Amino acid sequence: MSDPRSGGSGARPGAGGPPQGGTGAEGAGARDGVHELEGAPRVPRPRRGEAEVGEHPEDPEDVLRRPDEHERVTALLGAWALAACSAEETRLVEAHLDACAACADESLRLRDAAMLLEPRRSLDLDPELRAEVLDGCLARRPARLPVPSWAAPLDAEAARLDALLLDMADDEWLAEVRLRWFDEDTERGHTTTVAGVLDHLRASDGLLARIMSLPDPLAGLPGLDDPDDPTARTLAAWAATATATDGNGNGNGRDARAGWEPWRAQTRALVWAASRIGGRTGERRVPGPANDAGRLPAVGGAPSLSDLYLDRAFACWVHAGDIARAVEYPYGPPLPPHLRLLVDLAARRLPGSIAGRRRAGLARSPARLTTAGSPGRTLHLEVEGAGGGDWFIPLDSPVAAVSRTAARGAVAHVALDDVEFCRLAAGRITPDEAASGAEGDPDIVHDVLAAAASMSRL
Repeated sequence: MSDPRSGGSGARPGAGGPPQGGTGAEGAGARDGVHELEGAPRVPRPRRGEAEVGEHPEDPEDVLRRPDEHERVTALLGAWALAACSAEETRLVEAHLDACAACADESLRLRDAAMLLEPRRSLDLDPELRAEVLDGCLARRPARLPVPSWAAPLDAEAARLDALLLDMADDEWLAEVRLRWFDEDTERGHTTTVAGVLDHLRASDGLLARIMSLPDPLAGLPGLDDPDDPTARTLAAWAATATATDGNGNGNGRDARAGWEPWRAQTRALVWAASRIGGRTGERRVPGPANDAGRLPAVGGAPSLSDLYLDRAFACWVHAGDIARAVEYPYGPPLPPHLRLLVDLAARRLPGSIAGRRRAGLARSPARLTTAGSPGRTLHLEVEGAGGGDWFIPLDSPVAAVSRTAARGAVAHVALDDVEFCRLAAGRITPDEAASGAEGDPDIVHDVLAAAASMSRL
């Protein structure tokens, strides 16, 4: 993985960067032979008559008592809303707003308008720029061990999460992060911190690390009775980093950043291991964890290695979004080709999830037995957006082939945005929230949407 911050991006607000605004008056004069215009503040000094050179700025409380103060502040409100006032002007305006309701209302209106001029957006580099730079480098000098297409999403999503963590302030590492998933039809949740999310990712990625003959980060961890159970691994990792008074994995008794470098090193090792193996998507089958069987499409109980990597890329993106929401930072979807692979994985997992819900007696629609080899009922899943496409989901058997005739005679149709479909499969939205673009048998539509949500887990 290359450094996701090559070229650098602006620091996020609250991330420890330098304070914004003009320099103080003491920085405007000549310093060490430098001409006095160099290093001058961007906002001009007050004119003579307002504050004479060498005098201290006027106290805002004194200005409030001046008869022309209201007109002066009114003229400054637009610049204040755009954060273009000097320090003295800012103190003047904000002191006046505490005493003048009319100006306070106007300031709110102008600040809202200023937000529309510059919508809230990520300060990170466009993810496509990283891909373009890598493609340009590889065009000049091909990689000795190229990253397979099925491992590229994990590489890219880990780099994006790493970039998000790089700009985080110390207090943001302890921000509360809400994780959500569905247990059958019941929505579950757990609150941890940014540090706890990294512990969770590292514990779950450790199952793939073992398959790739890499060290298991939880090997020999006290309290881990079942090293093949992803949930048990996460709970054990949280317990190991929690204090005696905090059992939620919040990491209050250690450096909150302590898990960052181990997670990064493990992810890079996974990408390197995939590069050494190579191969095409779906080409190599591996034995999955015993307690994780049935989550991914499998042949003879063996999922494809490419699906295991895509599953971890999916988790990395979803949890990065959880972290970004917790610290109120915009976070976009993966690159369109990568998003298409993640959508395809979720769509291919649907038939198995539908069958599992039927076996558990959770389905609303009645089961229908079909003759071996004959087509059953089909649902048309239409995923819109750059990562979308069309999938025809068998409803009566997870291994039934879908013929052209069955596809044309689909008993229901569900249309979802690509990101919303992934959020549903991750348990971040409910089936009811995702049901706006559906038609056909309502029971079947509900069963399919609920099956998508049921694919989520801690």
